[in-house]
Amino acid sequence: MLARSTMTPERFGLDRLATPIGTALLVTDADGALRALDWDDYEHRMRDLLRLHHGAVNLIDQPAPTAMKAALSAYFEGDLGQLARIAWRVAGTPFQQKVWTALAKIPAGTTMSYGTLAAKIEMPKAIRAVGHANGSNPISVVLPCHRLIGADGSLVKYGGGLERKRWLLRHEGVAV
Repeated sequence: MLARSTMTPERFGLDRLATPIGTALLVTDADGALRALDWDDYEHRMRDLLRLHHGAVNLIDQPAPTAMKAALSAYFEGDLGQLARIAWRVAGTPFQQKVWTALAKIPAGTTMSYGTLAAKIEMPKAIRAVGHANGSNPISVVLPCHRLIGADGSLVKYGGGLERKRWLLRHEGVAV
């Protein structure tokens, strides 16, 4: 197998979507699946995560699928179930993928502690590892890392900033 640095760079499309909490960056693959969603003020981190998960990456300006943008816009307008309509694909370790898949199953309007998620994936002692995987989640909002909170109910860590996390939770009806 070739080292990542000698492989042909992955080619993804990059689009932007205005939201009430800033401009979202949408990275999609050739099949139209969402590969990354982050905020324009965190573009550097997003690019770092893409390189970490995919090796060399070539981002080209390209519109995201209309249905994806419509689903995201509908979510931000209050139709919380629209996130489930978005096709996504992630690259990461098997453990990260397990955590990210579990994140997608946390219903809108609910929160869960890192410890509870670790128990749900049958790894109750992996609380810190769950936190690390959550922090490496490339698809913010759609894989709702904002729904993870501290064991004491506190808002802890969010790659897009705690104000965005607070907004997203309130938008979903969570008292914070």
